[in-house]
Amino acid sequence: MKITYIHHSAFLVETESAYLLFDYFQGKLPEFSEEKPLYVFASHRHPDHFSKVIFDLEEKHPNIHYILAFDIWSKRVPESCKEKTRFLNPGQILDDGTLKVEGFKSTDEGVAFWCSVDGLEIYHAGDLNHWYWDGEDPEWNKNMTKAYREEIAKMHGRTADIAFLPLDPRLGEYFYLGIDDFVREVDAKLIFPMHFWGEYDVAERLKQLPCSAGYREKVMEIHEESESWEI
Repeated sequence: MKITYIHHSAFLVETESAYLLFDYFQGKLPEFSEEKPLYVFASHRHPDHFSKVIFDLEEKHPNIHYILAFDIWSKRVPESCKEKTRFLNPGQILDDGTLKVEGFKSTDEGVAFWCSVDGLEIYHAGDLNHWYWDGEDPEWNKNMTKAYREEIAKMHGRTADIAFLPLDPRLGEYFYLGIDDFVREVDAKLIFPMHFWGEYDVAERLKQLPCSAGYREKVMEIHEESESWEI
């Protein structure tokens, strides 16, 4: 499996039989082999996770499939791509024989994706995160904590070979909560931070926290766009 960091929350995963492109809206893409299907995911409609530029890929790749969150308007899909597009709801499972995808309800907008392909389990959180904001109404933060923990509890006991998880420095001292909660429910073999707004040191900052002692060796450090890893 090869993983390439594109930009923000966008990653490309190449497995033996497929490409999985998550939340692409800008950045340099590597070349795709036409021998493998390309699955393009958009976790929700926010412009830092979804752009109509993904539909331009349809002209370059003959075997392309779009898996979009339910909150993305169908009218934004070009006519030429409609038959290649499926919308995913929380709790819904799509399975075409090559790729199985399950949706989980985001604590912001749209869905998170749990993907099974070639014997691999790949999780992309989208904006499903513990969005605990300093200065927010205490009751709002309390409800956020409850909602996030209840949703990831649905994954309890699973193992993710790769987990792409938000690590957002805008949350201040609470930036680590989403990952810290997640690893209590899911055995993630490798964790790739995302949604860190160009602050590449967030992984290092997480690893310095005492709470990460049991999983810090699993957290990958990203240094630049187009960086890739062979797993």
